[in-house]
Amino acid sequence: MLVIGLTGGIGSGKSTVSHLFAERDVLVIDTDLIARQLTAPGGEALAAICHAFSGAVLRADGSLDRAQLRGMVFNDPSARQQLEVILHPRIRQEVERLLARARAPYVVIVIPLLVECGGYADLLNRVLVIDCPETLQMERVMARNGWTRDEVVAVMATQASRAQRLAAADDVLMNTGAQAGLRAEVERLHQRYLELGMASMP
Repeated sequence: MLVIGLTGGIGSGKSTVSHLFAERDVLVIDTDLIARQLTAPGGEALAAICHAFSGAVLRADGSLDRAQLRGMVFNDPSARQQLEVILHPRIRQEVERLLARARAPYVVIVIPLLVECGGYADLLNRVLVIDCPETLQMERVMARNGWTRDEVVAVMATQASRAQRLAAADDVLMNTGAQAGLRAEVERLHQRYLELGMASMP
């Protein structure tokens, strides 16, 4: 089975592309979704996060105050590392569980910080980078999240550069927003990955 790591900077269109793969009945494992499940009320990681960061990150209804937590770790490397120690092993364990159950020529794992954090190289056969100009990234995030340009620039500064992501890529999908072209490119990659996946199966 071929395992594809899908990554890209904020606002590059990772969710859009992963949904296009899912439409083709491809198993898509989204590490962001796993993180949200782990930190939902009753989630395995929520108690550990509350213990590490105090009740300040918990809302009255028992849910995680994600904006508050993001603010606490954004400019504090030690706090960010503390959060990563809690989340990353649990996310990895769930990814491995889902992969072990998969029966398909190929699987896509969405890993937004693949280049920054590593940790999945031993699971992946190929890396697919979703790419777009940085100005377009900023426009998309500002429109989607209601952030200022400075806020978007600050987040982008914490991520790998465009050049670093492209250097790590086996495949690059340019996403400038043209839906017809994007669908055609996903279909081309889908057929290629099916071929490679079938060839790798015993």
